[in-house]
Amino acid sequence: MNGPPETPAPYLALARSYRPTRFSELVGQDAVVRTLSNAIATGRIAHAFILTGTRGVGKTTTARILARALNCVGADGAGGPTANPCGVCAHCIAIAEDRHMDVIEMDAASRTGVDDIRELIDGVQYRPVSARCKVYIVDEVHMLSRNAFNALLKTLEEPPEHVKFIFATTETRRVPVTVLSRCQRFDLRRIDAPTLRDHLRGIAERERIAIAEDALAQIVRAAEGSVRDALSLLDQAIAYGRAGPIEAAPVRRMLGLADRLQAADLFEALMRGCIGEALALFDTLYEAGADPVVVLQDLLELCHWLTRLNAAPEAGAPGSAVSDVEAARALSLAEGLSVPVLSRAWQLLLKGLAEARIAPEPRQAAEMLLIRLAYAADLPTPAELVRVIDGAGKTEAEKKKPRTGQPPPPEPVAPPPDFAALTALFNARGESTLGAHLADNMHLVRYEPGTLVFRPGPGAPPDLARIVADRLEGWTGRRWSVSPVEAGGEQPGPQERRAEAEAAGREAAMSHPAVQEALRLFPGARLDEVRSAGTAPATGEDPIDPEDRPEEGDRPP
Repeated sequence: MNGPPETPAPYLALARSYRPTRFSELVGQDAVVRTLSNAIATGRIAHAFILTGTRGVGKTTTARILARALNCVGADGAGGPTANPCGVCAHCIAIAEDRHMDVIEMDAASRTGVDDIRELIDGVQYRPVSARCKVYIVDEVHMLSRNAFNALLKTLEEPPEHVKFIFATTETRRVPVTVLSRCQRFDLRRIDAPTLRDHLRGIAERERIAIAEDALAQIVRAAEGSVRDALSLLDQAIAYGRAGPIEAAPVRRMLGLADRLQAADLFEALMRGCIGEALALFDTLYEAGADPVVVLQDLLELCHWLTRLNAAPEAGAPGSAVSDVEAARALSLAEGLSVPVLSRAWQLLLKGLAEARIAPEPRQAAEMLLIRLAYAADLPTPAELVRVIDGAGKTEAEKKKPRTGQPPPPEPVAPPPDFAALTALFNARGESTLGAHLADNMHLVRYEPGTLVFRPGPGAPPDLARIVADRLEGWTGRRWSVSPVEAGGEQPGPQERRAEAEAAGREAAMSHPAVQEALRLFPGARLDEVRSAGTAPATGEDPIDPEDRPEEGDRPP
């Protein structure tokens, strides 16, 4: 007689199956791992830690590994704190199974009140039951109330030696500074696309799952740097594809994503003002399963990428993996679009995306936005509009003539070879105020054609560097780097040199015998101005104050 059929073990999600159990298994957090490992090795272990970062980057996992590292006794039961927990001792096993009596986890999102914290504090005074130290792990600590934080402060500042606090949060700005200052802070970063893609590829190989590189790239893109989200999406893709290889198209349908090349075609049609073509492309994406809001997000991401490429081609893709075909397509698009046009598209997309998210019919909101974008493509930029208004009502011959009383626009000049020539250029181009600032309020640190580094004087306007750079770019036809610094350029500027010269001249005049004799003969007189022989007063007035002029009877014989 056969026994009852064996019940298969419940499936464990990939995010749980491949959760790291030691520091060496953490993905993309090298700085945190190194600091904590060195602290444990040297015995310099803080009494409170706060782990911050976006969702799914390993905050709670790091907290549990740290709890195991502090309480591991090794396979022989005689070990001390270690950065590489053995995983086989009673403490390691109990902590991994969330049943250790001395490792207390609390979800502050559901237990936010002061009474919950007081209950936790009451247990702090008791020594651990079996472990080396008690570890309190408080997840989402920013959700605690103000009174709860206040109740925690004193214990957090001076806890017993057998207690360690580990806090995890996604929003450090909502944690009081008084709490942050009592903790060692560790920022867990988003995982970059290549590292996350390699991690997923390795897990797929261990699970004996064939997955295309394009499909991996789409999962990584949707995960936005979160390992947990990436593993959950990979789990979902495996179930979606059943036993066959995982290809890009099914994953795209599963995620409701638009193909990047199709998104680029849609964006190009919008920038050409082709409304019919744009709506037809959007319908194709929608019928293929793309979410309208996600399509708009893709267009917004593409607009940002194209602006980066336009402003700084060497910057490349902004933090996500792209294929060579996608990169070439984006580069060709960026070459035909200006920054003002892309900036206008960005503003329209940003506003339209918010509307689509709250609209009762996101598809209709998205289509209205696409129509606005296509119509805006035919509108002039602000600079073009100024030129149109400036030339309105004139014949072609009149437009080519300079305005009455104004010289024709000057031809581009070569960058001046030294700073003195640069100052002279501003004066020659009618920018005497800027020329005066260059002479009086710029302490030169470094100058070469195309680069100017200076220490601003006290009278320099806050936007002096930007204005000077704009003028020089317009005059020379090349981009200039004009940078203010707080130190350097200790040599006095022209204004300071004039002030020093005037002070020296006044001192020399005051020591002259004739001046000394005049001051003796005219009590109360003062030296107001020192001029070279033959120089008239600047105002044409008597330089001596009438009140200081001696009376007629006081004059010497």
